[in-house]
Amino acid sequence: MLKHLFSPITIKGKVIKNRCVVPAMVTNYCTTDGEATDRFLAYHEARAKGGFGLIITEDYVVNPTGKGFSYVAGLWKDEQIEGHSKLPEIAHKHGAVILAQIYHCGRQTTKRVIGTNPYAPSSIICPFGTEVPVELTVDEIKGLIEDFGDCALRAKKCGFDGVEIHGGHGYLIAQFMSLYSNKRTDQYGGPLQNRLKFPLEIIKNIREKCGKDFIIGFRISGDEFIEGGRTIEETKAIVPALEIAGIDIIHVSAGVYASADAVVPPNYTKYAWISNLAKEVKAITDLPVISVGRINDPQVANSVIQSGCADFAAMGRASIIDPDMPVKAEEGRFEEIRRCIACNQGCLGVLFSDNPITCTLNPVVGKEKEFAIVKAENPKKVAVAGAGPAGLEAAIVAASAGHDVVVYEKSSQAGGNFRLAAIPPSKGELAGFINWQTHQLDKLKVPIHYNKEATCELFEKNPADVIIVATGATQDNPPIPGADLPHVATAGDVLSGKSNVGASVVVIGGGSCGAETANHLAVQLRSVTLIEMTGAIATEEAMAPRLHLLKSLENRKVAMLTNTKVAEITSDGVKPEDGRLISADSVVLATGYKSNNGLFNELSQKGLNACIIGDADSVGLVLTAVKQGYEAGLIS
Repeated sequence: MLKHLFSPITIKGKVIKNRCVVPAMVTNYCTTDGEATDRFLAYHEARAKGGFGLIITEDYVVNPTGKGFSYVAGLWKDEQIEGHSKLPEIAHKHGAVILAQIYHCGRQTTKRVIGTNPYAPSSIICPFGTEVPVELTVDEIKGLIEDFGDCALRAKKCGFDGVEIHGGHGYLIAQFMSLYSNKRTDQYGGPLQNRLKFPLEIIKNIREKCGKDFIIGFRISGDEFIEGGRTIEETKAIVPALEIAGIDIIHVSAGVYASADAVVPPNYTKYAWISNLAKEVKAITDLPVISVGRINDPQVANSVIQSGCADFAAMGRASIIDPDMPVKAEEGRFEEIRRCIACNQGCLGVLFSDNPITCTLNPVVGKEKEFAIVKAENPKKVAVAGAGPAGLEAAIVAASAGHDVVVYEKSSQAGGNFRLAAIPPSKGELAGFINWQTHQLDKLKVPIHYNKEATCELFEKNPADVIIVATGATQDNPPIPGADLPHVATAGDVLSGKSNVGASVVVIGGGSCGAETANHLAVQLRSVTLIEMTGAIATEEAMAPRLHLLKSLENRKVAMLTNTKVAEITSDGVKPEDGRLISADSVVLATGYKSNNGLFNELSQKGLNACIIGDADSVGLVLTAVKQGYEAGLIS
């Protein structure tokens, strides 16, 4: 079934056992001086052990001025070789081929990170930047070419099988290749052949220093998806020149920082959405081609290769949420695969605050050693109240450690409010995580008692050594006059199908819940007005998903009223404080949630051993709830 994905391929004498690729993704797990840490090594080992055939490490900086984040890896000096030499050794032990991606950020960094204004081909600020970059002199360009070659040589000395030159995503090499960012009039600017000199001279320098058997890959944005940027036609003109210069593999990505939703596409983006770009590149080169971009399922990855789009499928965020995906897929254990939901919160949202990455649905990321599950010497009886993401995660971890676990859920289905979050457009993947959690509990033979509310009386009759309270949250409706009228419903009731709405609807509350409910109703051809008392809509969302959500609302002609407070709900609409009437057949309340902590308070008063997690403790993101669930399950 997956024979294309699991067929070997040989590049420069290196046998890559399958076509599953971990592409370079910044983890921010190294030191400020670019040194490898145990955390950095453990993260990559988990993916090599999980069966990925080719691992491309995160951006190794060739020069300290090229750092995009504070804790990225570096091979800009010989002293860094020893620590990073452990990584290829680990990868090879598990049968993976490993490349070190090497890069320089150019203008896509800040003075706070590198201590000086950024450097670039031209003194044009990045739309996401804060400082005008310094235009590189020809001598400085020549120096950076040497830096790339020296960095590659250090990677070879470390034991890496090769390097991938990062020429995509708007970083320095991409800046030289694109008229979007390169306005030079010397030999490194102007026509395409001049703009290609920088990457071609880098490739030549690396090949001379590292020899003919060293793999050289090149990552390129097939389309920059920005006004004035490169398109696929210009990329197809560039790739043959790169091939002649001596690269061995081409990795086709997309975007620059100003089109960041193309670099790391959110859940509103189709699966394998730029495989067509890879296919166009593959048609004009003999090089092996890597495709990337929303490939989160082994069957989709296999189809990308089978259809002739590419030779490899890069599954970055998919490898974050489930490093064992290749092993599970090859063994046919598809129900055990956790699939990325492209929320971009733990991997990208956290990173852009310059912190180490995590994952919304996999709290073990970056804590592979600290969060290892150890079998309990003295198994305990554990009861979990609530089958939402936090409660299910706690049950999985506790049962995996050997404890006797039982789960109580007052409704007929698992998932809590997270299940309802899967209902709006482009959010369907969320339900898959609850499927994964309940399947894990089935495997572990943990019973979930549905339609059974957890109470103090229940636990007095059925004692447990540990009670984990994960009773979630309920909607917190504001004291707006008219909120009890018959045409008023909560967002939860609308999403669950308990309440219907008329042709025109006002949704009160412009957080993620309200915005996505408004989008859901607009898809159903309702006329929708979304009212938010603050100045912005859906601010809890990560950047790229929020951008797409706002576009969806605009495209579906949802009226969005910010800085607007509702004074009254009437029989024929809603009255803001300014006294006007917004007519509506139905009104939907999406004004936030409050914790269900009553059970925990009762248990505590009676002296029972209980802990509280997730929204029951404090309403927040599912990232926090799942992490708390995992930690609660680590019972000693």
